[in-house]
Amino acid sequence: MFTGIVQAKCEVMGIHRQMGLNTYEIALGTSLTQGLQIGASVATNGVCLTVTKQENERVFFDVMEETLKVTNLVHLQVGDKVNIERSLTFGNEIGGHILSGHVHTQAVISEVSDTDSHYDLTLNVDPKWMNYILYKGFVGVNGCSLTVGKVTENSFMLHLIPETLRLTNLAQYKVGDKLNIEIDSQTQAIVDTVERVLAKRFG
Repeated sequence: MFTGIVQAKCEVMGIHRQMGLNTYEIALGTSLTQGLQIGASVATNGVCLTVTKQENERVFFDVMEETLKVTNLVHLQVGDKVNIERSLTFGNEIGGHILSGHVHTQAVISEVSDTDSHYDLTLNVDPKWMNYILYKGFVGVNGCSLTVGKVTENSFMLHLIPETLRLTNLAQYKVGDKLNIEIDSQTQAIVDTVERVLAKRFG
């Protein structure tokens, strides 16, 4: 489990492509590798990956073909920065909202508004997911727990503060790029339950 509070943006040092999977070599840094073990879970752009190898501060993750199909990890290049969060441990403060690291879909950036007073992103998603993306609700975007701004039938807006831009890789994306989306599990459960109840009552 994760909180959606990104701990660092870390550089992709190597990509080793094999049949059916890619192995990503990422420089996590001393603080993030302390106590890290083979088999540990690490959220990488919001995708829960398993540590398969470690060489000092360089950590290796195997990413299967199915994960590459449904996330933006497939577009990574050497030198790119990815959002990293170690898994939640007992006693840690939860500053965001609970995330599983299982990406539901991808959103396409349709607009970037960067001014002296704000930095806003507008993201387009398949309308079926907008049932779970609500104004002032939570959504996981590239592993970041963020509050939803204005919504339409197929899009939502994010208002990003300077600290979020500094700590995460969201500022490196441009119009047409894709971001990993994990909807809030509690919101999904409530919406699905209400829909089932209404369907039984009026169906």
